[in-house]
Amino acid sequence: MARYFRLEQAERLLPTVELSIRKALELKQSAQEASDTLESHMRHLKMAGGAFVNYNRLHALKDQRDQSMGALKRLLEEIHELGCQVKDLDIGLLDFPTLYRGEEVLLCWKLGETGISFWHGLTEGFRGRKAIDRDFLDNHRGDLEQ
Repeated sequence: MARYFRLEQAERLLPTVELSIRKALELKQSAQEASDTLESHMRHLKMAGGAFVNYNRLHALKDQRDQSMGALKRLLEEIHELGCQVKDLDIGLLDFPTLYRGEEVLLCWKLGETGISFWHGLTEGFRGRKAIDRDFLDNHRGDLEQ
């Protein structure tokens, strides 16, 4: 069941989700670095005919990749459990479902923005963002009116 946010409710979550997104980006980078290094080692081993394999290094890289990916998956699940939708982790793009004039739309926030200032329809995406104006504020609602 989807959760619908009022603007104020979503903005209260921003400090929490911002920290989570920053941590998720670190974990993604760590996993990618380990994966890239592992791939480079494997290419080198293939070219060298498998000689001089440092199994400890390969296992350490696999462990780093797997642990980072597992932690990243758990962190994204936690964000999702809050009711947020991660749309693009690379730029830190999040949506918060809300209802506007009875239709589901999304409050839109991007890492680096100081607050939530935009919304868009379900099919419009980031490029279709519209500024939150008085009409939107007066005619949107969440699950719990607070």
